[in-house]
Amino acid sequence: MIEGKDAIAAGSTQHYRAFLSYSHANEHAAGKLHHWLETYRIPKRLVGTLTGGAAVPRRLSPIFRDRAELPAASSLDEQVRMALFQSEALLVLCSPAAKASRWVNAEIALFRELHPDRPIIAALIEGEPADSFPTALISRDANGVEHEPIAADFRTDSDGPKLARLKIVAGLTGVPLDQIIQRDAQRQLRRVIAVTFVALFLTLLMAAMLVFVARARSEAESQRQQAEGLIEFMLTDLREKLEGVGRLDVLQTVNKRALAYYADQPDLQALPTDSLERRTRILQAMGEDDFKRGDTAAAIAQFREAYRVTETLLSAAPNDPKRLFAHAQSEFWLGYVDFMRDRNDAALSRFRSYQTLAERMVQLRPGNRAYWQELGYAQGNICTIALAQKARDRALQSCQGALDTMMRVRQLAPDDANIAADLANRHAWMADALRMQGADRAALDQREKQAAILRSLLRRDPKNAGHLQDWMLARYSMSNLLYNLGATDRARALRAEAQADVAQLVARDPANRDWRVWQNKLAKPLTKGSK
Repeated sequence: MIEGKDAIAAGSTQHYRAFLSYSHANEHAAGKLHHWLETYRIPKRLVGTLTGGAAVPRRLSPIFRDRAELPAASSLDEQVRMALFQSEALLVLCSPAAKASRWVNAEIALFRELHPDRPIIAALIEGEPADSFPTALISRDANGVEHEPIAADFRTDSDGPKLARLKIVAGLTGVPLDQIIQRDAQRQLRRVIAVTFVALFLTLLMAAMLVFVARARSEAESQRQQAEGLIEFMLTDLREKLEGVGRLDVLQTVNKRALAYYADQPDLQALPTDSLERRTRILQAMGEDDFKRGDTAAAIAQFREAYRVTETLLSAAPNDPKRLFAHAQSEFWLGYVDFMRDRNDAALSRFRSYQTLAERMVQLRPGNRAYWQELGYAQGNICTIALAQKARDRALQSCQGALDTMMRVRQLAPDDANIAADLANRHAWMADALRMQGADRAALDQREKQAAILRSLLRRDPKNAGHLQDWMLARYSMSNLLYNLGATDRARALRAEAQADVAQLVARDPANRDWRVWQNKLAKPLTKGSK
């Protein structure tokens, strides 16, 4: 029998903002959410406002979370009962494991009995609602009333973690969700603006120091170099830093000002060559940003303008390796946009021009590793399209060329881990090209070479998720090859190793959808003819 409310209240001294109910199979997700909620600060403009007769607090703590498995008994222990009584709301982490947990169902039932008028918030972290909502959550109460819980969907194809957390804040405080989102966004924007202004201040300070060192130059030239140097910094170095924290949107205003700077120039053709080259790099950086934000039309406009400038500069000095390199980047970006839009024939034409320019670069500077690397990238792009189009002979030729070139680059920089990873990819592409020819044993040899490189990289950096992912994918392909060749025991062993590694990756980042897709693929049995 469940104790009555009065019996529980007898020892009640503590107060909790919410009770976090979850299956211990979801311990990691519960810990992360609990930490976020207890450290989250309500936006200042909302603190103290009245919602439902109560003032909005500064923080959401304390939130009760039991840290040990419940004992093997038939009812909830005293600590949990007391915490449920002392909680203003119930927050349930919903998953298939939670639905199957009798303790989660018992906690919901007791909370609903103790506080029929208090909110219950359902946080869906995995699975579909029908497979994840505990029975007690959607059951009718003693009066036959069905209470629909407040829902926050953490899945990336729905609300996503950020919006779901803010929905929980809204449910716990009674503040409308749109106000929470607006105030939280304003607070984050103020932080970004502050960081940006500090960066701008430091950049301007550095520019002033450069002007002081180069004071022998004319004032007009110094100002031009200042302005263009600042623009390039904002669209290259600072852009990379902000990209790492997902804040490229802050640079939209900077992009417009950069274009405005050049638009104010009376005659672009009269600008020095280095200014035109800098403008090209800015256009390419802006195009990349636009494309990542999904503004394809703007990206194409930037790339085409960059192409026009690099083509003009190259025509004036056709044997200048730097101008060849700049125009090669223009060809690549236009080809890349076509490739991402599934326009493979158009992309192939661009990538072939890219390869021709890279070949000219290595002819002029045969000892330059970066130029050889560009050639390997160009050949790799053509190889990728040939594989996608299932062009057997063209795939074999282009993938072999990409492999040979990257092997040469590796000889020039044997200790560069990035180049080693590029070479491993070329062995993988070559294996796919050979399989397309029906040469499974030769393909297996290429996969073995890929595996040797990846094992070496993982010995040097065992925590590198990218290397571990590549190694997992390599064993997936090798297991299929071995199974087709009759080496079933080794195939199954490699498949088991890959399954263990993808499980490790998924545990490291449960929100990574690609890893979950591969986890499902690896769970399927080996069959003849698998690729």
